[in-house]
Amino acid sequence: MGAARFFKPLIMTSSLTITGVDIFHLQFPPNHFVQREAWARQTVVRVRTSDPEVFGLGCATFTYRYRAVESTIREHLTPLIIGHDPRNSTELFQLMRYSGYWRNGPILNNAISGIDMALWDIKGKLAGLPCYQLWGGKTRVAALAYQHVNGDNTDEVLENARRLVGQGLKVIRCQLGHYSGPIDQIPQRLEGAPANGTCYLPEQRLAQIPQMFAALRREFGEELGILYDIHERLDPMDSLRLAKELEPYHPYFLEDPLAPEQMDWLRTFRAQTATKIAIGELFTHPLEIVPYAKESLFDYLRVHLSMMGGITPMLQLAHLCESFGIRTAWHGPPDLSLVGGAAMVHLDVALPNFGVQEWAARVPEEYEVFRGAPSLKEGYLYPSDGPGLGIVFDETLAQQFPPEGKDSEWLVMRRPDGSLTPP
Repeated sequence: MGAARFFKPLIMTSSLTITGVDIFHLQFPPNHFVQREAWARQTVVRVRTSDPEVFGLGCATFTYRYRAVESTIREHLTPLIIGHDPRNSTELFQLMRYSGYWRNGPILNNAISGIDMALWDIKGKLAGLPCYQLWGGKTRVAALAYQHVNGDNTDEVLENARRLVGQGLKVIRCQLGHYSGPIDQIPQRLEGAPANGTCYLPEQRLAQIPQMFAALRREFGEELGILYDIHERLDPMDSLRLAKELEPYHPYFLEDPLAPEQMDWLRTFRAQTATKIAIGELFTHPLEIVPYAKESLFDYLRVHLSMMGGITPMLQLAHLCESFGIRTAWHGPPDLSLVGGAAMVHLDVALPNFGVQEWAARVPEEYEVFRGAPSLKEGYLYPSDGPGLGIVFDETLAQQFPPEGKDSEWLVMRRPDGSLTPP
């Protein structure tokens, strides 16, 4: 589908209205390097209009509560927006946010996001332009990307890092034993402790991670950007200690050293460590971030686009952060459809304060369902130059990948005494 098919002079679409919203849930299979569990369920929205050839795609993925998002779209937002002009995306964003009185939260925001992204997709198709052109055009030709490696020990991490470096990656996130630690070092639960979830001893990470960074620097020198994700799994003082111990190895950044309720610790981090900090994965409202952005207390904005409500609020937040020297590093995990991935990369090439883009390893089936998705070449992501987000969705093929109903337990983490630790 080229630009010509979607280009319609505005005089021909003066009475264009929204007529319906379709919802699709998907879950793709695993391969050797992509482990897919229930947390990788994806939700895609299609907004239809009174012109059958004009429609938009958006991502509304909240993988742990996807049925709640579906209900919100179907029962509340769709009746609200039917009959409205899809080009009035700002007014519709406000209508969806305010009409329920209480605002924000991951369920409502993801529901809004699916529609908001689709409205921007429609705008681009009507104009015959890729979305990045709607936001001022390109400030770069492609977006620097990073992917993940993991291993049960440092040798496995090194081996997997060599594979990605061989593919042209310039920045890599390196984890040791995923988030819970190496399998052979998982502590024993006390008798009577709950059996669900993973047993986890956060203190083990403090010794292991600096050793991993030392080995990576010996192997790759200073040219490779190396990240580590704490994932809010250490107490603030232990996170600060790790940030200081990693300084000699010059991390690209340290991801989410603090949970949202611990953000006042950022001032202490800024005063005591030179390690760059990325925050925001668990935030669901731009105003939660603004106080810390105004003081330049972090370096990279790590929010998840659909958790914030879509493209409209992300444009506002990104431009605000630019004023305080903060770069973007959008959250780009497997539980994000390639429609959401396309939206991120269009933002990446348009925003002056882009930093780096997380890009989960994808299986071939995803690119078959979402043709035109950004391609990763030698460590850089290139957006489609097609109109809108540039995605052609194969609805028939998508039906071959229904989601599993069971929720994953990977976020349930317990200490040996059975007490829960926050993700």
